[in-house]
Parts: sequence; structure tokens; C-alpha cells
Amino acid sequence: MKRIFAIMTFVAAVFFAVSPFMTSGFNGFEASQFPVPQENPPIQPAGYAFSIWGLIYIWLILGTGFGLFSRADDGTWEDGRPALFVSLAVGASWIAVAQLSVIWATALIWVMLIGALAALARSGSTDRWWQREPIGAYAGWLTAASSVSIGLLLAGYGYTSQTTAAFIGLAIALAIAVAMQKARPDTLAYPLAVIWALVGVIISNFEPVNTSVIGLASVGIAYLTLATLKHRRS
Repeated sequence: MKRIFAIMTFVAAVFFAVSPFMTSGFNGFEASQFPVPQENPPIQPAGYAFSIWGLIYIWLILGTGFGLFSRADDGTWEDGRPALFVSLAVGASWIAVAQLSVIWATALIWVMLIGALAALARSGSTDRWWQREPIGAYAGWLTAASSVSIGLLLAGYGYTSQTTAAFIGLAIALAIAVAMQKARPDTLAYPLAVIWALVGVIISNFEPVNTSVIGLASVGIAYLTLATLKHRRS
């Protein structure tokens, strides 16, 4: 089973990485996909922030490939593979679903997030840059992206204002990020990916200026940065 999951996880990572080329790609939901059109939603990071997917795709392929060809029977890699496989397998179809249904895309991205967080929590302490850090970058960005989806749904279906939805989405993301950072403080890529997303949120709120959202995102960046530096010093 160790070797089977090593193969399955690598194949899932490859399919996940090529999925954007099978569609028109994804740089955020379109305003017209919501009953209440979401023009410049404050919860959504600036478009450039989505470029992190390139790093994540490559790193996951390299990491799962190393795991398959060099650590297929290594027990320290075993625990995290099933959850990572589920997350990546679901992710391979996510862009296609996101172009059709925001609600289903939100449901699927939370499945992806849960799988990624479980894989990160169960990842071993060996081969850090091949095993743990690629999952950390993936889980970190999904922490932000899944929370963004919640915020977009709340505002896009008229349940709250855009700013309130942004606050709720950011609060969810930060709660998960703080908990995960405490659970796996030995993972550098996880908080950095969340910080990358938060910086994107700040930049997207410069025009027009949304001081409250910028302030909350800045608090999250400060906390994650200080917590990461504290762990590295210790």
C-alpha cells in the first residue's frame, strides 16, 4: 500500500498541475457568477497573487515524485499520502467546476483544504523540502482561498455586505492559520503562503481604500510573521 499511494499521489499531482491547461484557467470568480455581482470584492486577493499556483504545482510534482522514486517504501512518508491524494484528486477537477458553479466550487475547495491540512499534520519530519514544505505551501494558499470562497458566497448571495463578508472570510482564514501554525510550527511554507494571500488582499483594497479590511489583514500578517520568527529563533 505504501508504493500504491506513492504512485497515486504523484499521478494526482501531475493531473492537478495540468488541469489549468485543460480549461481557460482561473484568476478568481467572475462578478456575473453571483446573484449580487461581485465587482472588486474586498475579500479577493489581487490577481497577481494567484501566480503562486505555478510554484505550488511544480513543488508538489517534485515532492511527490521524489517520494515515489526515492521514498516509496519509507514509513515517514506514509501517513500523509492518502489525505494528500484525496485533496489533489478533487483539485484536478476544481477549475472546471469553478467555472460552472460557485457553490460547488466552494464545497470542493473545502474538501481540498481539509485533505491538505490533514496531510500536512501527518507529514513526517524527514526530507523537509520534498515532503512537508510543498504540502505547506499548498495548504497555506488553500486556507486563504477556501475562506475567500465563503466571503464571496456571503456577499454574492446577499447575506452580508462585501466588507462584512471580507471580515468573516479573513477571520476564518486567520483562525485556521493560527491553529495550523501552532500545530506545525516547523513548516515555513504554510505561513508564508497565507501571508502572500493576505498581502494580495491588502493590495486589492488600496483602490478604493478599505481601511478596516487592510487593518485586519495586516494584523494577520504581523502575527504569522512574529510567530514564525519566534519558532525559528527557538
